[in-house]
Amino acid sequence: MVIYIFRRLLYAIPVLFVISILVFVTIHLPPGDPISKLLENMRLQQNITFSQQDLDMMRARYGLDDPIPIQYVKWIGNILLHGDFGYSFTKRAPSEQVISDLLGMTIAVSVASLIFTWVVALPIGILSAVKQYSFADYFFSFVGLIGLAIPSFLMALIILYLGVSVGKVSLTGLFSSPEIEHAPWDLAKIGDLLKHLWLPMVIIGTSGTAGLIRILRANLLDELHKPYVDTARAKGMPEWRILLKYPLRHAMNPFVSGFAYLLPGLVAGEAIVAQILNLQTEGPALLNALLNLDVFLAAGFLLILSLLTVIGTLISDILLAWLDPRIRYGN
Repeated sequence: MVIYIFRRLLYAIPVLFVISILVFVTIHLPPGDPISKLLENMRLQQNITFSQQDLDMMRARYGLDDPIPIQYVKWIGNILLHGDFGYSFTKRAPSEQVISDLLGMTIAVSVASLIFTWVVALPIGILSAVKQYSFADYFFSFVGLIGLAIPSFLMALIILYLGVSVGKVSLTGLFSSPEIEHAPWDLAKIGDLLKHLWLPMVIIGTSGTAGLIRILRANLLDELHKPYVDTARAKGMPEWRILLKYPLRHAMNPFVSGFAYLLPGLVAGEAIVAQILNLQTEGPALLNALLNLDVFLAAGFLLILSLLTVIGTLISDILLAWLDPRIRYGN
């Protein structure tokens, strides 16, 4: 296992290198550049005009007049040597600062959604499999199908509407006020975050919960009808012990394997939900960077997400080998 982990870490280096090339080239495919977009916004919003000489001078200042290969070498070199991801033209700050400010909230929402998904999906999936074709099985299957059918952004809009029209409260954001958001971390700020974290946790975790319930139910039903379960029953082993020791461990594979794509899935798939709920996470910032051709910030976001995916995949594989004795790596 140690050799396998070391080998996977070595493989991660060329994988991230290739991903960084693809990310940087893809970000530059749309026509235009961030300087042109920034100056155009200033012309429309502030009625300020710039000459072609000003445009060329600003492009040269940030190295945007160089060919794409040279820009990539400078970009990846600054990241490796200085941790410099480039300048964000939309946030008017270094990209690494913007990424680090939003990464913590993104991880908080992701972990909360993961906990909600596991806490809800695990007992319901077990109950649906053990009590197959019962009222509980049909009820939770129906609820799960509803959760899969309703898009997360539509659920967010409905809950926000009900909160304003019925409860007369706003449910957006992760903090009660900007003052609390920018205040130093203490127990009061953590408590305020927890009061607002439940809504995105439930909305983002609902679709994943519904899918995992169906997967766990199907996997567990398949395991419960295998010969080794009948053998354990014939030996007089209690039913709950049989369930926890053998079939459930094998049926849990989808839970563990989904850990690898937790953060990338949240940012890529729930950016609209985060935009609707006004969450201070990486999803809306990445979407805004792509729309405004903020190449350095967008490339930095995607590179960090790729790194998290590689690390998450490695952790997921190790947990799968520990959970399921049928999975072994190395010799």
